[in-house]
Amino acid sequence: HTLMTPHIMEHLMQLIHALYEPTGDGPHPTILALHGRGANAMDLLGLAPYLCGGRFLVLCPQAPLQVPLGPSGPVGYAWFPSPGGGPPDMSPIRAAHAALRSFLDTALARYPYDPRKLVVLGFSQGGVMAYNLALHQPERFAALVALSTWLPQPIIDTAPHLEAAQALPIMVQHGTRDEMIEVSRARQSVEALRPAHLSVAYREYDMGHEINGRSLADLSAWLQDKVLSPLVTG
Repeated sequence: HTLMTPHIMEHLMQLIHALYEPTGDGPHPTILALHGRGANAMDLLGLAPYLCGGRFLVLCPQAPLQVPLGPSGPVGYAWFPSPGGGPPDMSPIRAAHAALRSFLDTALARYPYDPRKLVVLGFSQGGVMAYNLALHQPERFAALVALSTWLPQPIIDTAPHLEAAQALPIMVQHGTRDEMIEVSRARQSVEALRPAHLSVAYREYDMGHEINGRSLADLSAWLQDKVLSPLVTG
């Protein structure tokens, strides 16, 4: 039966993660799903059954930094400290990037994934990490999904072979009423990618800092078209 459980694998993979595994033996198309600031490994797992009918294996690692959520003691997790409206410090982003690459190498050796159909998806702060992973290793991924997020310019500036990402389908979704990350930042991110002639689909929705039913349905249809439907040879 379908699994939807957290796996505690700190020693093997450094990052705690949750997993959704489709029925069947695989190999499965796979999504690396990166949560936003203040969330945890379970945050995006609930999307899995609604993306292409639950056909994707979904890996949800938990960010390494603890973030207090209130005076009573609950905590969430973050990939890097909040920039507070200014440009982010790239040092912790690079550290989190290295941790994610290590996690992905180990996780993909463990789970029955299809290496030709690996998607990286990130929401909010996790979207920054998704941009970083995909633009630095575009040959590794079949698609990039950036939800309610932004793209820091240093990520573009340090991507070693950005022209290799021209074959990478990219979906960017954002809410016009986003109170956490203004929609203008998403528009600026898309414009920053245009000089590299990347294949970007950009869609806005009447929503806040969230994923709603319409955006999820559009994303599912896009993943079906760009990742599941194409015949991959070789």
